[in-house]
Parts: sequence; structure tokens; C-alpha cells
Amino acid sequence: MSDTDEEVITEAHGAGGGQMRELIEELAVSQFEDGTADVPLAALDDGSVQPLANGGSSLVVTTDSHVVKPQFFRGGDIGRLAVSGTVNDLAMMGATEPVALTCSLIVEAGTPVETVERVMESMGEASEEAGAPITTGDTKVMGSGDIDTIAINTAGIGVVPQGGHVPDAGLSTGDKLIVTGTVGDHGISLLSEREGFDFEGDLESDVAPVNDLVAAALEAGEVTAMKDPTRGGVATALNEMARKAEVGIEIDETAIPVSGAVASAGEVLGIEPLNVANEGKVVMGVDSDDAETVLEAIRAHPQGDDAAIVGKAVADHTGRVILDTGFGNRYLSEPEGEQLPRIC
Repeated sequence: MSDTDEEVITEAHGAGGGQMRELIEELAVSQFEDGTADVPLAALDDGSVQPLANGGSSLVVTTDSHVVKPQFFRGGDIGRLAVSGTVNDLAMMGATEPVALTCSLIVEAGTPVETVERVMESMGEASEEAGAPITTGDTKVMGSGDIDTIAINTAGIGVVPQGGHVPDAGLSTGDKLIVTGTVGDHGISLLSEREGFDFEGDLESDVAPVNDLVAAALEAGEVTAMKDPTRGGVATALNEMARKAEVGIEIDETAIPVSGAVASAGEVLGIEPLNVANEGKVVMGVDSDDAETVLEAIRAHPQGDDAAIVGKAVADHTGRVILDTGFGNRYLSEPEGEQLPRIC
């Protein structure tokens, strides 16, 4: 390979699909030891789970970095996104009562102080909403043009009973799949706002902490697997869950909740709502005997009005997702490449 053919990182490597997974596995995961974690780095779950010396509890740790344009958008901003994303990653592991969050702020020189104040106020409000205290942090200022306004890294710590975490690989044949609300809201809303499209209807990001909603579901019945459908959307979340659990998944497309505004805008833009990021929804595997009870508990929560059972885990089609469109079946593949400009 010549110097001019040198392999480089592309935006597709950050889109949440197969290229991103390969990048992480080949360049990062392979360099680190798993240690004694119950859920190690190599699992590529939403967080790690490490047993504590007391033998009764396990520590759940997650970290995430956030860049979004515009920084302020309908339904939220980069500060609310940073807190919600980290709290939600902890919740996906079963840690619904965060112990602490960190906040590392990287700011471009020349950014108005008022902009930073608004972001910090928003983070404080989201932190209070989620019951997730921000206890430490760091600040760096970069030269003008070295970064696009603001980037935020957050880490989160939670505790679960030892063996009580919920992996994304926990599906078994017969489990039902629940989606906790309408999908595609965040990605479609941000794209339309960024590009200046004026669609009729109420497009707004769904960015919100979901730990309280998840707690209600866990209390209601046996939740076997969880994933928040961020980058790559519901399609990527379902494919990851099927591949890791070595089951097939059958999905009824007509059962998937999609708002009229998102469906219309997606059709005009040529974008499938199942492929774009959500920031306040959960894809959840539930034991079939408990599915209706869990669904009822989710729907009783203010964030779960539109929740629905959308499919089930099956023995066939191992590692694949089958979408019943109402007119026939097709594979629902995870999106490849960078379908949208960066939105989370």
C-alpha cells in the first residue's frame, strides 16, 4: 500500500453500524485485557459491569462523548443530550439509580460565554430530572477552528445487585420485543432543522433520561435484554441483540410506533425512521409470560404512552432480523455508511 492509499477514518466509522463495530474491535478492544468484569469491554454493551469486593453488588460504568449540530434544537440541546445519553446507558444495564456522573467540557475559543452557560444550565436541569448528580469534571479550551464550538464527554457510575445486570445479549427464543415509544424522532427532527426544512407537523427530538421508565419495567416483570437505539436506530439495536444472543428476531413493521410527522418527513427525505437515532427510547426483550404486564407498566409511565410489542425472538434466522411489512418479509439490516450528518 502506498502512502497515498493509506487507510483513514471516515464519517462512516462513527455511524453506529458494522464499520464502527469493526473499528472498535480492531483498533481498541484488541489492545485491552478483559480482567474480571462480568460484562467486559469486549462485550460492546452499553456499559461494563464489575463485581465489588463485598460480593453483593456490582459496579456499572459507562462513558460517552457528544457532538451535535446545531447545539440547541427543538426538544433539547447538547447538554441535555450528554446527561440523558449517559444516564440511559446505565439504565440499559439495569442501573436505574445513577450514583454519579462526570462532565468533561471542551470549548472552542471564541464561543460566547452565554452559550456555555445555557449548556451547563441544561445539564443541571437534566441531571436533577434523572436524579444523577454531576460530581466531577474537566474543562479544556481549544483554538479557534480546532473544534466545532462544544464537545462534551460524560461518564456515569451505578450499582446493581451482583448478577442483577441486564445485558443486551440476553434474548432467548420466545422473548417478546418492546419498543417504548415512537421511533426516529431525534434523527428526523435534527436533520430537518439543520437543513431548514419546514415540514408540516410537530417534529421534535425525544432526548430524555429514561431511567425511571426502565425502573418501572424492571419492577413489573422479567426484562431479559435492553438496548437504547441511538446511532443506527432501532435497526442497529435489533441486529446487535439478535447477533449477540444468537437468535433470530421477527418484527411486525405495522406494530412499530412512528409519529405521523416523522413518517411524512422521512418519506420526503428518503430516510427510514428505523435507521436513525433516538435519544429517549428503549428496545427491550421481555419474557413472553411477562410481556403484557411490562407493557402495561411502561404505558402507565408518562414517557411510555406509545409503547408497543413489536416482535419476538425465534430459533430461525440466527443473528438476523426479519421484518414483516404486511406485504411480505425482508431482512432488516443495520445501516452502513453515514446516512445522516452527526446527530449525537
